[in-house]
Formats: sequence, C-alpha cells, structure tokens
Amino acid sequence: QVQLLESGGGLVQAGGSLRLSCAASGLTFNTHTMGWFRQAPGKEREFVAAIWWTDSYTNYADSVKGRVTISEDNAKNTVYLQMNSLKPEDTAVYYCAARPYVLGSRVPSEYNYWGQGTQVTVSS
Repeated sequence: QVQLLESGGGLVQAGGSLRLSCAASGLTFNTHTMGWFRQAPGKEREFVAAIWWTDSYTNYADSVKGRVTISEDNAKNTVYLQMNSLKPEDTAVYYCAARPYVLGSRVPSEYNYWGQGTQVTVSS
C-alpha cells in the first residue's frame, strides 16, 4: 500500500524559504515519478515540480523555476521541495504525488497516489 506523508509547511514572510518533505512508503523511486502540486483556495490544483528516473530528470512549472528545487533521498525514501524567495502567490496547500511510470507528467489526473497536503502561507 502506497502512502505519502508531507511535512514542512508553515507561515513564512515573503522572501523566505521552506523545505517540504514527502516520506513515501510502498513504492520505490526507480519505478515511480514523484511530483509536487499545489492548490490555492478557489483555484485548480496545479503542477509545481516533478522528478523521475532516480533523480536524473526534473521538471518545473514556469512560475517557480529558479526558486524551487525538487530532490530525492533514496536511503530515506523521501522527496523534498526546497522553496526559496517565496511570494504571497505561493500560498497554497502543497501535495506530494506519485505515478508508477518513470516519465514525468504535469497532469494531476496522471498521478495515482496523493498525500494529505501541507499548508504553506507566505505573508507580504
């Protein structure tokens, strides 16, 4: 049974940093793509970043490129999302997701497994 557990969200001032973690169980990174998505109130869930083929490939949304880094720790079976230079528009619930294919995707419906989400709030 696949389980994804996010942590690391919180309240931060604009310009600050946060590192989100996603502890995964029931899957291995060399057979799955791991993604981060976010959803703000009243908005659709949107892609943030993805990583696949055991850390060899990454993809980022244009809105976060250059400010966000996705990475994996295979020994801990944990995926991270390092977010720097945060902006108020980054405020959202952030979700970790996994799909059993080693090919990245930006489409939420193409991910089979989801965590419960962690709130990130950036104050101006």
